Amino acid sequence: MSIDTASHIGHRASGTPHAVIDPSDGSVIGEIPISSEADCLDAVETAAAASASFAALSPRVRGEMLRRAYELMTAESEELARLVSRENGKILADARAEIAYAAEFFRWFSEEAVRISGDFRLAPNGDKTIIVTHDPVGVSLLITPWNFPAAMATRKIGPAIAAGCTVILKPAMETPLTALAIVDLLARAGVPDGVVTIVTPSPAGLAVSRMLRDPRVRNLSFTGSTEVGRLLLKQASDRVIRTSMELGGNAPFIVLDDADLDTAVAGAMIAKLRNGGAACTAANRFYVSRSIAEEFARRLSAAMASIRMAPGLTDGAGLGASVSIGERDKIASLVDASVAHGAVVLTGGVKPAGVGAFYPPTVLSLDADNPILAEEIFGPVAPVVAVDSDDEAIALANASEFGLISYVFSGDLARCMRVAKSLESGMVAVNKGVISDPAAPFGGYKQSGLGREGGFAGIHEFLESKYIGVDI
Repeated sequence: MSIDTASHIGHRASGTPHAVIDPSDGSVIGEIPISSEADCLDAVETAAAASASFAALSPRVRGEMLRRAYELMTAESEELARLVSRENGKILADARAEIAYAAEFFRWFSEEAVRISGDFRLAPNGDKTIIVTHDPVGVSLLITPWNFPAAMATRKIGPAIAAGCTVILKPAMETPLTALAIVDLLARAGVPDGVVTIVTPSPAGLAVSRMLRDPRVRNLSFTGSTEVGRLLLKQASDRVIRTSMELGGNAPFIVLDDADLDTAVAGAMIAKLRNGGAACTAANRFYVSRSIAEEFARRLSAAMASIRMAPGLTDGAGLGASVSIGERDKIASLVDASVAHGAVVLTGGVKPAGVGAFYPPTVLSLDADNPILAEEIFGPVAPVVAVDSDDEAIALANASEFGLISYVFSGDLARCMRVAKSLESGMVAVNKGVISDPAAPFGGYKQSGLGREGGFAGIHEFLESKYIGVDI
């Protein structure tokens, strides 16, 4: 697999070169041409031209394409992981885990392609038979972020192909090389020309708007910030485009007074440091029962302080670089502002000098009104707040416009379930630091998004239901 992607299968781009940077040292690892608005509209034309013939293929044929893509991705996982690590900055262990996770979406939806259910039943009043079938929604625009450049692409492409939709993929410009590699892999798996086309406009706003105004685009699937999601929803409303949105998070991590602290700290390390904290599912606010809060913070600080920060491909690295200097500086500014509002730094908290977009594992002790608790940190920073009751923890957890995922730790499963049912989030992890799974529905409440990805529901984001009433 070559990093030189100036000319690539399915890539519609004719503009000036864009440099892709390794954030651990600032070096250029590849260049790709920028897509013009004309290139993006050509991608729409390509997807529309391929749409009818691809939708006409049998589910089994589409499923086998995805199965071959899974097998190729698994066979080439190490090379893909190293590419992800270089352009994203994450440690190799996290990159390997991402590639394995990403490949599973191809396998899962290869199986779902042949299991799209319908309905056939007599109407209650007996005057007709109700038949419900599902059709592909049509040309779909997929917009993915930089933090999981492989998994966010396959989580959308997999169900789209399974459903019979053609797609245009717009990856983040920080991490386009992984997306290009996946499109190449799909071509080698037998996916026909025009089914998956990739565009790389920069800046992206006008080009995306033009594609959304094109009447051939019928669906938008976006993963990214709530702020951008709101803008895209407004634009999609002009043509009433079908949308699915996986937006921001502000995940609460609740530790109750009967929790096993070893289990809670181990879960916190996964929920906080997985992907360097750059995940919408990352634990963002730690609410800990007051009787154990000091000991929890001490143990978490010791564990965080032991992490080795180094370039992602370095042996033994436990934390890599942020995706860019700008992203690292945003994390630093959030920590500095929290300290100015009274937070106490227990470990970390100092932006390192030297090359690379690095920020150290950091633990803060603070009050519940500290402004950092309202922000999605997207970095290795754990703010810990002591609480006096389960009800207080629930109230603070729910006091957010976001509701993607929550974490609950307790030695009493019934107590965990009571808290979990009270939390306003689309997913709840009980005594675990990670629960994302291609077989489960991923999505949130409130301003964390619309629709679900993965699981049995994921394919339906790319399907329209058709009801036929007939005398039989």
